[in-house]
Amino acid sequence: MNVAFHRINRLAGIIGMTAFLGTLTLRCAGGSLTPREKGAGIGALGGAAAGGLIGSAVRHPAAGAAIGGVLGLGAGALIGDQLQGRENAAINQDVQIQRNQLELERQRIELEEIRKRRPEY
Repeated sequence: MNVAFHRINRLAGIIGMTAFLGTLTLRCAGGSLTPREKGAGIGALGGAAAGGLIGSAVRHPAAGAAIGGVLGLGAGALIGDQLQGRENAAINQDVQIQRNQLELERQRIELEEIRKRRPEY
């Protein structure tokens, strides 16, 4: 019984790691990772490592790694989503600042033209 459980535990770990590496490889082929994806990856790896350590203390390292990886994935994705939202807001703010600067420059040029046309008193 113990040998069969150990094999199942090991197989689950191999399947999980293969799925994770396959997903990571496919995603890397599509371009750069977003902050959400980076956070999810870091969270999954950190959670799997922590879960594996905790699981080994109770003699179930693969189950601990799997559970920790899933929890870390979710937490990392949430943190990455927040970072991505802030990054998007900063980009939008920069675009608005550039628009405002262009409008100010346009108005300054228009004011100079009006001053040139109108005689001063």
